[in-house]
Amino acid sequence: MNSIFLRIYGGMCAALILVALLGALALHLLNDVRSGQYRERLAHGTFALMGDNLQPMSAIERLRALAVWERLLGIPLELRTFTQAQLDLGQRNRLQRGQVLVEQTGPHAARVLRLVSEQEQLVLTGEVQQISEQLARATIYLLADELVRFPVAEQPQRLADIKEAKGFGFEMHLVALDQADMDDDQRRRVAEGDTVMALGKGGDSIRVFAGMVGTPWVLEIGPLYQMNPYPAQWLILITLIGLTLIGLIVYLLVRQLERRLKGLEAAATRIAKGNLEVRVPARGADSVGRLAAAFNGMAEHLQQLLAIQRELVRAVSHELRTPVARLRFGLEMIGDAATPEARRKYLEGMDGDIQDLDGLVDEMLTYARLEQGAPELNFQRVDLDALLDQVIGELSPLRPQVAVTRGICLSSTHWDDAWVDAEPRYLHRALQNLVSNAMRHAKGQVLISYQVGQVRCRIDVEDDGPGVPESAWERIFTPFLRLDDSRTRASGGHGLGLSIVRRIIYWHGGRALISKSNNLGGACFSLSWPRDQEKPQ
Repeated sequence: MNSIFLRIYGGMCAALILVALLGALALHLLNDVRSGQYRERLAHGTFALMGDNLQPMSAIERLRALAVWERLLGIPLELRTFTQAQLDLGQRNRLQRGQVLVEQTGPHAARVLRLVSEQEQLVLTGEVQQISEQLARATIYLLADELVRFPVAEQPQRLADIKEAKGFGFEMHLVALDQADMDDDQRRRVAEGDTVMALGKGGDSIRVFAGMVGTPWVLEIGPLYQMNPYPAQWLILITLIGLTLIGLIVYLLVRQLERRLKGLEAAATRIAKGNLEVRVPARGADSVGRLAAAFNGMAEHLQQLLAIQRELVRAVSHELRTPVARLRFGLEMIGDAATPEARRKYLEGMDGDIQDLDGLVDEMLTYARLEQGAPELNFQRVDLDALLDQVIGELSPLRPQVAVTRGICLSSTHWDDAWVDAEPRYLHRALQNLVSNAMRHAKGQVLISYQVGQVRCRIDVEDDGPGVPESAWERIFTPFLRLDDSRTRASGGHGLGLSIVRRIIYWHGGRALISKSNNLGGACFSLSWPRDQEKPQ
């Protein structure tokens, strides 16, 4: 994603989805664990009581006890060995530690296991269909059978001891019939020996009441609460974890962007202090990546402009020395001139020096305008035939000894359809500079030709001079460059003409190249740019 907004928004959405999935998964796993613990808490006391009662019995007594309990509870009970019960090592360890195992076998059904004898490796197993109701009924029978062995007055304390010793997971009390929290109908049913189940006051629990035969006591079990699959404390914890995770993801996203922006800020500060070599990593195609790329381009351009400025100052100061020195010499000689003819000669020389200075200033202004930024270009259709004829007509009289002619001119569309999109004034200046440069170095001939295709066009200017060494081809368009061969300052010029040509063709979306002339043997300067400026290149 290239947009910072989309990146952060996408990260937020991904974080929300991730938190929702993780929350649902965590709640599901948590509820599985809590359901197991809830069932074990309900079954622990009853099966611990049965298992402990079976331990001292003989084999025949155990079978009788199991038969009685099965008939009372309505669930199948069985004694099995570890192997028969198919217990793994973890389950065996839990049983040996005195725990009751509850394995869910259906939506409400479960298999309950309790260790009877570690020596014999016997396990009591029961298949419970409705764990709450059946175990409540079983608990009443077992507790009643346990409590009748003690005097009536000791039974409440004995019940408390049994609850503590056997690990019952719910409350059990012996209360007097008239003190039990029941209505009159429920008291009557308990007095008649019935077992009563009553809803709690909040409607979220049940209590079981059963009369103890031969005693004034009523056994109250409960309240028994159903497991809440969505406890408030866990939902709050999951919400806090989710918010933390979302905050962490957003922080990581924003932190990365902030770090990159700080890098840009530090680089800008260092550039402001004069260190123009600073660059920032332009990673990614998002807004910050594009900003970094633009920043590097700006820094590169600033560095180039300052380098060009320093070079211009040095070069201009050097170029100005010669005409200024000649002007000073001319002024001195005018004062010493004895005749009007001598004064006129020195004045004409001074006028030529002033023209050189004016030409240098004009070249410098043109180059600076092209180098500083994109000039206002008014692209129009330019007829290359007319342009070549105009340039040849303007420059040929300046050096009659050099023949400026047209070479082979080709157009892929039509033989007389040689139009191109260009800024007429700047293209004329570029071609004029190339031809003037060629005429200064030519021995006797300059050749101008063009090729116009469907997409691009090209103008070639060739001369029969000494040419340019290939090692200098990359530097030939540098401002104020002087080569150490026959193309020296003796040929004239200010050293800015080719630099101006390069900038003009650059703003046309093209390139200026140099090669060896195949036709005349000297230098060949070429301008290549898109024919139609409206077509993407």
